[in-house]
Amino acid sequence: MTLTTSEPRAPEARAPEPRASEPRASEAHAPQDAPAAQPLSAPADGSAPPAPVKLWLCPNDDLAPALAAVLAAHWLDETERETAGRFLFERDRRQYLVAHTLVRRALALEAGVAEAELVIWRSRRGRPFLQPMPGGLPRGGAHLDFNLSHAGGYNLLGIVRRHRIGVDVERLDRDAQAIETITSTFAPEEQEWVARAAPGRERDRRVLRLWTLKEAYSKALGLGLGLPFDEFAFTLADDHGVTGFRPPAQDRFGRWRFVELEPVPDVLAAVAVPDDGRQPPELQLHHGFPWGRAAPRNIELPEPVGGIRG
Repeated sequence: MTLTTSEPRAPEARAPEPRASEPRASEAHAPQDAPAAQPLSAPADGSAPPAPVKLWLCPNDDLAPALAAVLAAHWLDETERETAGRFLFERDRRQYLVAHTLVRRALALEAGVAEAELVIWRSRRGRPFLQPMPGGLPRGGAHLDFNLSHAGGYNLLGIVRRHRIGVDVERLDRDAQAIETITSTFAPEEQEWVARAAPGRERDRRVLRLWTLKEAYSKALGLGLGLPFDEFAFTLADDHGVTGFRPPAQDRFGRWRFVELEPVPDVLAAVAVPDDGRQPPELQLHHGFPWGRAAPRNIELPEPVGGIRG
């Protein structure tokens, strides 16, 4: 389960014992229709290689509570600060502050705009977007899409410069009841694949691999809870990797690239980005809060799967 940047996704509706839930943001982020994704068309010959898909995995422990509070006071907007103030438990407030200061810091580096000057708004379905700037971004381009997930003290942020991205992160320490409830939301063929694994850790891993992929995909589409998880299905290799994908009827992209990661032991992550037929971008995985210039881990995106675009 995950949050989509300024507001959590509300995984509680799908499975018990979700990660820390967040209060719903106020209407200050005026809900509007989501902006149309950029056209899926091939560039002219000789065009520059695509910008990489960028991921940040940041544990809460990478940002001291006092520092997170100071950064939040300077960087977050009024709605975000009000949301943080409504948490009942300090651990949940800390998760929110680390997650949302991470978003603003990474977007600031990518866009060339000060953290506090970034304007984040929401679609009618609650998906956050970076408000476009007249004349484009100071560091080039006119489009940045981002997505945030957090679970059990880990925050995962994805940013792309074209189209959409969805991400999800999960810990493997779910209890049996949660695993059973999650499995019940899957398509029949997925449930059959899960049942072929031995009960316990092997089966739990299959369940959470599917769950993170489904969450990442639904968040990339911007449909959230409006997309039943049994209306689309993944075919996975037993060890790692997506070998097939049956999209739902409302999928307007057709083919997708899905990445499965275990960036630290017992933490699973998934990334979903639409394929446009062009040269695939590279994925760069950064660890920690984006202060320094440590080299990222470079990951080649897998081959696309899914239906053919109409």
